[in-house]
Amino acid sequence: MCRIHGSFHARTTAQEMRHVATLQHHGGPDAQSFAQGSGWALGNNRLSIMDPEGGAQPYHLGDITVVFNGELYNHDRLRTELIRQGFHFEDRCDGSILPALYLTYGDRFAEHLDGMFSVAVMDLRGAPRLVVATDASGMKPLYYHWEERSGRFHFASELPALLGFTDVRPYEDELGLHTYLAAKTPFGQRTMFQGIDVLPPAATAVVTGEDGLRLTTRRMGYESAPPVREERSLSQAGGELRELLAREVSRLLVADAPVAAITSGGLDSSLVTALAARALHDRGASGALHTFNIAYTGNWPGDERAFAAEVSRHTGTVHHQVEVDPATFPDLMGDVVRHLGQPNADPITLSTFSLFRAVRDAGFKVALTGDAADELFGGYARMTQALAAPEGSDWAGAYLDHLAAVPQSLREHLYTGDYAARIHSLGSSAMLPPGLTGTLAHGAGSRLQRICRIEQRYRLPAYHLRRVDHLSMASSVEARLPFCQPSIVRYAATLPDHHRTIPGTGVKRALYRAADGLLPHSVLNRPKQPFTLPITAMLAPGQRLWAMARDVLSPQALRADGRLRYEAVDALFAEQTARPSDQVSLALWALMSHQMWRTEFFGSSARSAVRAPEPVGALR
Repeated sequence: MCRIHGSFHARTTAQEMRHVATLQHHGGPDAQSFAQGSGWALGNNRLSIMDPEGGAQPYHLGDITVVFNGELYNHDRLRTELIRQGFHFEDRCDGSILPALYLTYGDRFAEHLDGMFSVAVMDLRGAPRLVVATDASGMKPLYYHWEERSGRFHFASELPALLGFTDVRPYEDELGLHTYLAAKTPFGQRTMFQGIDVLPPAATAVVTGEDGLRLTTRRMGYESAPPVREERSLSQAGGELRELLAREVSRLLVADAPVAAITSGGLDSSLVTALAARALHDRGASGALHTFNIAYTGNWPGDERAFAAEVSRHTGTVHHQVEVDPATFPDLMGDVVRHLGQPNADPITLSTFSLFRAVRDAGFKVALTGDAADELFGGYARMTQALAAPEGSDWAGAYLDHLAAVPQSLREHLYTGDYAARIHSLGSSAMLPPGLTGTLAHGAGSRLQRICRIEQRYRLPAYHLRRVDHLSMASSVEARLPFCQPSIVRYAATLPDHHRTIPGTGVKRALYRAADGLLPHSVLNRPKQPFTLPITAMLAPGQRLWAMARDVLSPQALRADGRLRYEAVDALFAEQTARPSDQVSLALWALMSHQMWRTEFFGSSARSAVRAPEPVGALR
């Protein structure tokens, strides 16, 4: 696991490469290195998980140089195949196979990788070319800046690091605030920075001097899945799913560094925990699995520590109860905003950051999580609400509004007249990737199948996986996600709707059947509860978060910004004081997070952050 960065068609100095590496040192504290030539540079920060004594990056093989971030779970099989073809390897590190794999398969090399990854290949055979690729779920993001006129291309694993290149300057996307409030974070390739994009999942981009930037998207796991199997019973589906998950969890436990598990006390992470504990026992591991749960000092709603502790007792793990004092949250906000690089409207960011820091402080470099199960199996309340909506209703519009940090009716009330007019002139539909709305409302498959495709292709990588990646790697911890493995994604797509979820309940039927007998009945039968921060209770007068929000969203700050009506924001504070609600508290949280992000990356000069769009290279 690492962080990578580099440039092409640019004059990048050694000092600049070292500066960018410093900005993402937390994601790879074990080693830093780079290689460069005429007009190109590739750098790496290493977090040593596999073969700590080997695997020195960049990898070289003749005229091929590679840097790599992630884990490849099929590297042993690929190495064996490549050795048969005459290649030789000095170590058994997973990334060491990449130059030979590229020489064998060319630009389609990533189709043979099973794991989470972002890879950059510098090919100096003939005319120089740079090839970058990402995994099918988008677990390892790669941000880039490309100037069509000059041909300069820069990339990095994190936005603050990308901004460390001299040629990459931060300008705020004029539609960014609207996009953020409407979707909690930009979807697709967009970021909150003008001219900076992120590679989509399953993408391969080729940069050359002659053709510029060409980006193609490989077929994703759920799109290439076999047809839905209606004949399979729920019992059979649960058994098959358990077997697949057990296999994936067992593979993801393999590491040359200590591995733990995140256990929220809900179904998804508890099932991963149970399967991991069983796998370690079956292979005769010397010690028990260590599990981590987070809770908050005091008496707050939604406390899951009792369920997590029961799962630990039931599965025989060594349990670590992490407790964070909410009074410390304002002190953490700056770190969280900086590591994320752009606003993410989920308050769970504070908890995620604190939890992975505790994992690393306890001596663990790898942690298994239960993320992504709801996207695969229809576990979110907004999904069941959309399924229950009658035909002929605007269920797709209501579903999209449920993704928002601030619903449309309230969002439009917050904007100043000038900003509302600017949004109208630019076209508010630009905030969503092309084809998203059409696929959701009129695409192929059932309503649930379309919703799951949208969740997996757009929301999961942008909103969920980047958050997990950045906030785990902020503490030098590699998060591994069994539910994002291709075999699980493909299998979920073969399930008929009535095996995925029970309409109106959010119960993930096949997943519950897979967990039957592995988890305590109290955990299996408990009401579904999202893993989140009780922000409605914490964002209240007398709490430190309240005082911070009041300060950040001051009249002076909002008037300088010019896009939000201060009196409308002040009315939200009054509403939260009189009648606390999830909707209003999330709106205040989202607005505060956005303002802190602007201050972090653009300083106190509000107007200088936004500029009129300039010509930016189009992807071909």
